[in-house]
Amino acid sequence: MNALPLSTPPHWTAEAPAPQGSSHEAPDTPQGARLKIERETHKLEKRLCREVGKAIVDFNMIEEGDKVMVCMSGGKDSYALLDILLKLKARAPIHFDLVAVNLDQKQPGFPEHILPEYLATTGVPFHIENEDTYSIVKKLIPEGKTTCSLCSRLRRGILYRVADELGCTKIALGHHRDDILQTWLLNMFFGGKLKSMPPKLVSDDGKHVVIRPLAYVTEKDTARWAAHRDFPIIPCNLCGSQENLQRKQVGEMLRDWEKKFPGRVESMFTALQNVVPSHLLDGNLFDFKNAKATGVASEDGDKAFDKEEFAAPTLSLPGVQVVQLS
Repeated sequence: MNALPLSTPPHWTAEAPAPQGSSHEAPDTPQGARLKIERETHKLEKRLCREVGKAIVDFNMIEEGDKVMVCMSGGKDSYALLDILLKLKARAPIHFDLVAVNLDQKQPGFPEHILPEYLATTGVPFHIENEDTYSIVKKLIPEGKTTCSLCSRLRRGILYRVADELGCTKIALGHHRDDILQTWLLNMFFGGKLKSMPPKLVSDDGKHVVIRPLAYVTEKDTARWAAHRDFPIIPCNLCGSQENLQRKQVGEMLRDWEKKFPGRVESMFTALQNVVPSHLLDGNLFDFKNAKATGVASEDGDKAFDKEEFAAPTLSLPGVQVVQLS
């Protein structure tokens, strides 16, 4: 199986034609307002294709001849994932196939007709798997307790089996950048681990490769794209999920930070891609016990007292002279 060439044209994107119309059209006229919306939508589509294409290239998510199973929940993110992958499939320098899969877990009130009807309009082969995991979860989890953990484990096992049955070589999930950051913070706050969602992973049994092509995409962009495309969204609370889940609270915290401190969330996501094990405390990643002075200078320079790589606030204290240490 051939990997995607590094010389691929910019992230699989061949730009769609920009909306036609006079750039001098007054924005307060109906025509001007329409053109403005079309231009913004065009920019959004370009950004989504660019970011998904970049993630695919950066992590070698999709290769020549792959059959990618796109997991469809009926939420905005999985719709956006399938939609953008379809656009990239038409432009990609390699051949790969897509098959959409939905797991109907038999939650009460689940509108089982919506996804098959929508998927039939896309031309994408699709499969609906029916498994009553809802009853299992309700039987095993006490009332009022969070059901998500057990539900996700059951769902994962079923999707792995379906991927084998369909001959899929990759399993694509619709997790985006915000999901990755939320998982990172949840693991720190409640799990005591510096761990998040990887953009690409191999299952524990070594048989499946899971990819997250939306890894660089923000949730607000998937929401805007879903609204533009008018996807038939299926509510995510059919299982009676609790309103005050920790993930929801962390998500609200990140959105609040982004409003109050623009750029902070972007910097946090960048940090996940710039890990320095020697400046953490995990002895499995860095051999602190055997670290000794060798008398030989490091080729990378002295990192023991790295200068901060961010602009610290300037302190102004009466009678105190601030000295910058080098």
